Amino acid sequence: MGVLVWFAPWAVYWVLVGNTPAVIAAVVALAVAFTVVVTSRDSSARPVSIGAVATFAVLAVLPAVFAGAQRWVLALSFAGLLATLLASAALGRSVVEAVVKADLPAAVAQSDLFGPVVNRVTWIWLGAVTATSVSAVIPAILLPDAGTPLSYLCCWVIPFGVLAAAVIASRAMADRMTAGFGDAVRKTSFVAFVDLEIDQLYYLATEHANREVGPGEQAYNVTVGTKGTPLLGDDTRVSWPSTYKVRQRRS
Repeated sequence: MGVLVWFAPWAVYWVLVGNTPAVIAAVVALAVAFTVVVTSRDSSARPVSIGAVATFAVLAVLPAVFAGAQRWVLALSFAGLLATLLASAALGRSVVEAVVKADLPAAVAQSDLFGPVVNRVTWIWLGAVTATSVSAVIPAILLPDAGTPLSYLCCWVIPFGVLAAAVIASRAMADRMTAGFGDAVRKTSFVAFVDLEIDQLYYLATEHANREVGPGEQAYNVTVGTKGTPLLGDDTRVSWPSTYKVRQRRS
């Protein structure tokens, strides 16, 4: 739920802009965006929070300097969200990754399966927000009368229908890709003394992996990395990387 707060400025704006003057909707959304920036302690939220502030600062000023701004504000709000998603991905702080991580078990987020899931869901959302932006800009260019049925269709029905479809598709994609998670390689690490033999390391790695798996599950195909990482301030122990798979515990 905490991750969804990052998108609160857009949600507030889309609710208000259809029922209040565009300036009021933008100012309220801007206030919400500032609140998210101030209160959020998660570094992953920084790009989307800054993107929200920039988007709604522009939308708050635009109607005062551009007489025909009312036709463009909804399309620009979608474009601002698209730019924010692209910028966060380019900076290596993908907001989609944070959302997916919050929605999946921790074990999945630590496995090799997590990257492909994030990649697929990212493309779903980039495609969806691009489609909403294009749909909303059509009336601004071709339909000066904002009250026509086609305007309602392009500005409201199609964009929010696409966003709803993206939510469903993202959930279905994540579920389908993680359905066989037991066959995926999970990554972990454990601490051991530096002078242990290889069979002792494998024993500790197996015990550590079995403590991580869920009830009724068992770790197998356990491997230990070739080099451990010394612990800061402790010359007697090192942290060893390890991987394992999971299966149902045999009775």
